[in-house]
Amino acid sequence: MLLTLYIENIAVIEKCTIDFNNGLNVLTGETGAGKSIIIDAINAIMGQRTSKEMIRTGASSAFVSAQFDEVNETVRQKLCELGFDSEDSELLLQRTLSASGKSSCKINGRPATAAMLRELSSHLINIHGQHESYELFSPETHIDYIDRYGGLRPLLQSYQQQYRSFIVLQKKLNEANSDESSRLNEIDLLSFQTKELFEADIQVGEEEQLESERTSLMNFEKLSSLLNRAYQLLSGEDGSGCELVDMAANAMQSAAGYSAEYEDISNTLTDVYYNLRDCAESVSDALDNLESDPERLEEIEERLDLINRLTRKYNCLADELPALAEEMQRRLEELLQYDQNRDELLAACKAAREAAEATARELSEKRHQTAAVFAEKVRGEMAFLNMPNVTLVPAFEPCALSAKGIDKVELLISANPGETPRPVAKIASGGELSRMMLAIKTVLADTDTVDTLIFDEVDTGISGSAAEKVGLKLREVSRGCQVLCVTHQAQIAALADTHFLIKKQVEQGRTFTEVAPLDHQGRVSELARIIGGVNITDAAISHAEDMLRADGHA
Repeated sequence: MLLTLYIENIAVIEKCTIDFNNGLNVLTGETGAGKSIIIDAINAIMGQRTSKEMIRTGASSAFVSAQFDEVNETVRQKLCELGFDSEDSELLLQRTLSASGKSSCKINGRPATAAMLRELSSHLINIHGQHESYELFSPETHIDYIDRYGGLRPLLQSYQQQYRSFIVLQKKLNEANSDESSRLNEIDLLSFQTKELFEADIQVGEEEQLESERTSLMNFEKLSSLLNRAYQLLSGEDGSGCELVDMAANAMQSAAGYSAEYEDISNTLTDVYYNLRDCAESVSDALDNLESDPERLEEIEERLDLINRLTRKYNCLADELPALAEEMQRRLEELLQYDQNRDELLAACKAAREAAEATARELSEKRHQTAAVFAEKVRGEMAFLNMPNVTLVPAFEPCALSAKGIDKVELLISANPGETPRPVAKIASGGELSRMMLAIKTVLADTDTVDTLIFDEVDTGISGSAAEKVGLKLREVSRGCQVLCVTHQAQIAALADTHFLIKKQVEQGRTFTEVAPLDHQGRVSELARIIGGVNITDAAISHAEDMLRADGHA
């Protein structure tokens, strides 16, 4: 669960530490106090896109960190996949935002990327905000709910793998069925190109070897002079290097006869003498082998010219020409064996399609079985949330093979008796949308792998007993995972296990936002403010006390 959230220089929050608890954590505060900033900070630590406008005025950077404990096995596996240590049950995510627009991220103190944060946090936190309710307007999301509820994702993934294989083969088949004249033109071109490359027979490393040999042949006179000079210095008759070192070695050998301390020097000089003799012989051999060969130089120039022309023509390095020739040959054989390849492709494509269709039918059957149960479960939750007359009907429409199978599914809703169920977008109000999404979240709670659910103003458009029912449902969900809820409703706030107040104040012309947990008296005052507004009456305070007492917080 999310243990601690630390925020620094985000909007009107200078520094703020929030220690969350198990169960239902509620955040309340006056409009504009900064409730949305908390959600923005959590989105930032989840790797979502940020703006430098988030950074507090006058600050050069902002910082957010989130500490989690008792992370689940899914999170540990994801950490391992991302290359991080996964043995510890605690997890620390950090992100720094710069006024220059850049950001840096860390996972357990080690450098990471925003993409890594996104990938990891999707298994840690699930945020449901007002905008997410509008997902219900898109029928494409409804099928995802059914697949999650029915545990059909493994089957869907298996199908999608088969579907991708079919699409790849279908594309190849379409290419094989392309214009015959294009195929013949390509055969002509490849026939010429492969003949040219194979006849040239360029070898890997040949260009480098030829250039080295050319350099040697072009500099015959210089090489001959230098080798002669070296040989003369080593073995010439006019006081050669070998002779001088030999004389020095003999002198030191005589000296060693008088004192053993010169023996090492004598031995070293003797070794040097024999090494110099070897070098002199090597130089002599090199001189004997050195020859001027204008014809060979001309051959090399012609060969290098051919290599240069082919590399320019085929826009590649000389060492890549042999592989290019092989690749062209394979393509040419494919085109020449067109009929045989097409028949094989046709058979493979047909088999892939049949396999995908069989799995899609199996998936469709299970969706039909699951959808009715899922709709009834959601309907029951919505009835609890003060929508007792709601009807929810999963409407299936067959479609062509696609990435999601052969089904289009839309949840149709009727909020009142006698009304024909219709698309959500056409009849649902804001309050109904919020309650429907909460109902879906509740039904899917057992299938969700995340340990922290965040509801941002899920109470939009509702009040009274409906708000209390939403609070009861949130508390029910919080018994299975940690729930954080930003709310304007006293009925929901009164049901919290932990209640935080987001408070804004102005000091010396600067605005500061603080977040602090409330004790019992603080909760009474905050609930009374929500109930009564600016002027808090004794009646509002009494009502707040009654709400907390009814919930067992007295």
